[in-house]
Amino acid sequence: MAGPIHSHRRVALLLEYDGTQYSGWQRQLNAPSIQEVLENTFRRMLGRYINVIAAGRTDAGVHALGQVAHVDLPPTVTLPPLNLAKALNTMLPPDIRILWCADVPGDFHARFAAIHRTYLYTLTLFESVFYRHYAWQLRYTIDPALLQQSAGIFVGEYDFTTFSKFNADTRNYICNVDRCEWRLLSPGVWQLVISANRFVYGMVRSLVGAMVDVARGKRTIAELQAALEQKDRALNSPLAPARGLVLAQVRYDPDPFAPYYQQEHVQHHLAFLF
Repeated sequence: MAGPIHSHRRVALLLEYDGTQYSGWQRQLNAPSIQEVLENTFRRMLGRYINVIAAGRTDAGVHALGQVAHVDLPPTVTLPPLNLAKALNTMLPPDIRILWCADVPGDFHARFAAIHRTYLYTLTLFESVFYRHYAWQLRYTIDPALLQQSAGIFVGEYDFTTFSKFNADTRNYICNVDRCEWRLLSPGVWQLVISANRFVYGMVRSLVGAMVDVARGKRTIAELQAALEQKDRALNSPLAPARGLVLAQVRYDPDPFAPYYQQEHVQHHLAFLF
């Protein structure tokens, strides 16, 4: 049987952005968003509205190294994908950049086709102008061993209701976390690497807040384990600040961005990050 006939050209975008000046990914009425900037850029380029759909709606102040979005372009737009990326970048502000573009099948969906996601979160004991937008600057000491031990609790398939924010669109809160570990980047600076098949709203910032509470002696690892099992948001800790969070990578199978990730300089960069 023949597949569906699409009257548009679907393109996947791999992008990075500094979320400091934005209200998050999703278009807002009275605040600038990443989605709004991208859609306005397409309008300026093509003279028509183009809906930009992301793999995930990052919150205000959250950054991205590897956000993914898709757009449907009229078939009259015949620019090769990488030329399209270059054209967009000439019109975008310097805190938003398209890393790669790829033509994809008409049924590709940036959010629903994703099979794996990775986030990074950075903590520091130092106050610095160079960390103020990209890390949680702690004002108290922590026990790094407890920080790492608490991370191990969340590896596996669990219902993360406790460590999430309510979202009416979320049907279930079960996520399979295959990596959750802290690493020391430099004295006094730690970074969480956490990967899963999916994340629910507020999950990473919630987990970081809870792990920091353990590392500073406000909660025990046993209490954290019990909170996870009880699926009760009343047992959560305050969320970690958004500024320390980065959406690092979203993967697909097949992956439209494989040529980008196979580049030697990108592989070196990712090896450093992950």
